[in-house]
Amino acid sequence: MTSDNTPDIIYTTVDEAPELASASLLPIIASFGKAAGVSFGTQDISLAGRIIATFPDYLTDEQRQSDDLAFLGDLVKTPEANVIKLPNISASVPQLVAAIRELQSQGYALPDFPEAPATDAEKAVRARYDGIKGSAVNPVLREGNSDRRAAAAVKKFAQANPHRMGEWTADSKTTVSSMSGGDFRANETSATLSADAKAKIVLTATDGTETVLKDGLSYPAGTVVDATFLSASALDEFLAAEIEKTKADGTLFSVHLKATMMKVSDPIIFGHAVTAFLQPVFDAHGDKMAALGVNPNSGLGDLLARVKDDAEIMAAIDAVMADRPAMYMVDSDKGLTNLHVPSDVIIDASMPALIRAGGKGWGPDGKEHDTNCIIPDNSYAPVYDETIKYFKETGKLDPATAGTVQNVGLMAQKAEEYGSHPTTFEIEAAGTVRMILEDGTVLHEHAVEVGDIWRSASARRAPIEDWVNLAIDRQAAEGCEAIFWLDETRAHDAELIAYVKPILEARGVADKFTILAPREATRATFETIRAGKTSIAITGNVLRDYLTDLFPILELATSAKMLSIVKLMQGGGLFETGAGGSAPKHVQQLMEENHLRWDSLGEFCALGESFKFLADVKDNAKARILGEAVETATQGILDNGRSPGRKVGQPDNRDSHYWFARYWAEALAAQSKDAELATHFSAIANALAEGEAKILEELHAGRGTAVDLGGYYHGDASKTAAVMRPSATMNAIID
Repeated sequence: MTSDNTPDIIYTTVDEAPELASASLLPIIASFGKAAGVSFGTQDISLAGRIIATFPDYLTDEQRQSDDLAFLGDLVKTPEANVIKLPNISASVPQLVAAIRELQSQGYALPDFPEAPATDAEKAVRARYDGIKGSAVNPVLREGNSDRRAAAAVKKFAQANPHRMGEWTADSKTTVSSMSGGDFRANETSATLSADAKAKIVLTATDGTETVLKDGLSYPAGTVVDATFLSASALDEFLAAEIEKTKADGTLFSVHLKATMMKVSDPIIFGHAVTAFLQPVFDAHGDKMAALGVNPNSGLGDLLARVKDDAEIMAAIDAVMADRPAMYMVDSDKGLTNLHVPSDVIIDASMPALIRAGGKGWGPDGKEHDTNCIIPDNSYAPVYDETIKYFKETGKLDPATAGTVQNVGLMAQKAEEYGSHPTTFEIEAAGTVRMILEDGTVLHEHAVEVGDIWRSASARRAPIEDWVNLAIDRQAAEGCEAIFWLDETRAHDAELIAYVKPILEARGVADKFTILAPREATRATFETIRAGKTSIAITGNVLRDYLTDLFPILELATSAKMLSIVKLMQGGGLFETGAGGSAPKHVQQLMEENHLRWDSLGEFCALGESFKFLADVKDNAKARILGEAVETATQGILDNGRSPGRKVGQPDNRDSHYWFARYWAEALAAQSKDAELATHFSAIANALAEGEAKILEELHAGRGTAVDLGGYYHGDASKTAAVMRPSATMNAIID
């Protein structure tokens, strides 16, 4: 895969705030790396880039671009891979449609997104677009398991400068509500394959008609294969009851899902919530709304846009909304509710933020209120439920004294890709779904009704074993508490435990680990960090995603500053720049006020690790010196308060990059391991210091005024560079 033409380090082109920051930071990184003989290249995994790469047959030669995600998918399976992966958009349908429209406005003759494909041609286009939406990138790149933790400098700074935490009280009405049955957790079955197997998924309707939902599945021996379903009728009953309960309690109604990662299942569940909240409107006007193209899965915002000219429907909506409980808001000032867009309220960000705020969510009146947090499926809802119960009992966590939670997450080779797989289906006919092996064995079987959501997921033997061994190595390095968050009463977890225990025993470390169900593990972990100690949470894929936001947001105020290393199974390295999403509100602020508050600390942490990894793989001593100096520069950013502020008039992302470059150059000039590097960077450090006043003046010119990036999803590179690199003095020094 790799060749002499492949750059030493690949830096991904992504979306929104991280990509804007890259326009400022990457030229600095590439310039400094060149002095150590380190080459940088970029590969485009942005939403717009992936759309363009998917439809070359619709575009001109000048518009076409290579499938960079496919290239990286091959690269990460090689020992030489060294990829710095920034957060990219995991697109919901509204985001995907918006990106398509922007590209079309720029002259890209892309097909429209078929909401309800009818012809074969429309179905083919929809299939291509479906391959782009949701968390399409991470499963391709994550050919290894996850090692996430707060960098020492970041944790030290957070303890010395504790962020504000909301007060918890014992009488808080905030609660987590989940289904008591009929959900994915209740219906799950799981099996470990004893031999290589091929399989298909078949729906046999009650009239005997058979539909092959998926064929050609292939699993190696040792794969844990799950299947389950969520009952649509049970979900609807649950949601209706929760609406009434929320109204009676006087709390905010909120639904917390992940319509990005669980790109098939969760938008459907979201649509059920939209329908339930407006049920009388759908009962009275459903046919007319369907004719207007209303799809509740797309959210209340899309619904309102389609019916806005129908006075009768709008009056019915207003009447129902007035009778419903107040809703948790995304933006009170703009009237954006929890149910407006499926990708606006993402559970791993929304729940930690609410918990950090003392259980308070923003209501339509612009004030904070206790909240009913509806998480329909019970698989991982107990984590948040127990967190809330714990803080009601003990009060808020103190970031100044709290210990830290590290995470070792099972995610390699698409492990546990629940609800996003091509093996998740909305059932169209009542009957029985079976997963049938090639030899006729029925591996899984469920009786289903119309509208139920059936899904299957898997985890292969090699990633599972790698995950357990990575956990053993991390625990040995830290010497701290280590907990496998696995529930022996859950079908899937029981199969994993059958892997975990023998490996721990074979390596003689069984006494170093505990296996606890997520609820019990949550309380035990909070007790540990409240005592100022460290705990390692060893989890599956979804909990990895949830916990690497929950604990960092409570400990550090953000999850964007985590050190995130993916040790690729073939020996390469993937260095993720934190779990902070792509921050659309940051982009909005930049476009309106020319202030970017995105903090690149996650990029700094990943960069240092990437340089040191390169030093080991390619025996490049200069690269190691650069990596060590990155850590010194990062510490300088924190110690001297050079991180971006939130408001116009304060330093922003571009200021922090100036100081990062300066501290990095000064550290390289001061080191004594390589005289050539010291001499080279001494001149740069001096120039940056001497030009400080002029550089900062140039960086701040035009702050507070609107800027033109040439696009949101697919901006103009020259316009973006002009905005993000406004200091000619600094550019001359760096370039």
